[in-house]
Amino acid sequence: MDSEAPAPLLPGVRIRLLRRSDAAGLSKAYLRNRQHLAAWEPERDEAFFTPRHQLDIIRAKLAQHSVGQEVPWVLVNRDDPAYIVGAVTLTGIVRGPFLNANLGYWVDSGLNRRGIGAAAVRFATDHARTELGLHRVQAATLLHNEPSRKILTRAGFREIGAAPQYLKIAGRWQDHLLHQLLLHG
Repeated sequence: MDSEAPAPLLPGVRIRLLRRSDAAGLSKAYLRNRQHLAAWEPERDEAFFTPRHQLDIIRAKLAQHSVGQEVPWVLVNRDDPAYIVGAVTLTGIVRGPFLNANLGYWVDSGLNRRGIGAAAVRFATDHARTELGLHRVQAATLLHNEPSRKILTRAGFREIGAAPQYLKIAGRWQDHLLHQLLLHG
């Protein structure tokens, strides 16, 4: 996918690769969704919400992308491509006999329950299959994150087990359900 041309995802929403110029837009999106995302993400200090810190994160993500270890996309408003409404990322891409990546995503709180998360997950897993040639994509959800679990199930992911104290989310180590999607055979 050309990073300069956002691809249609759903009516009103497009997807494209992350750019350095997205720092201010990501800062605004995270500020707008601060309360909404707090329960699902690590604790964030004030610096996280600044364009300067977002630029540092973007640089790190693009460095990982340049060596084939990450694919970071942003979801943007169709009419205003600087207005970020979510993100989806394949991280920890491993080649060799594993051919695996981790999936993460979030959608603006004002756009929940419109199919955007599901469309972003399908887009990322299709890319993992067709462009990256991966065998497997995995994702983890908090036990009580029913909406995300439903999105993954609809996209063909299967729960494969629980991981006690898997990630430090909202300030404490929390159990997660692990999911996988086998992309080939």
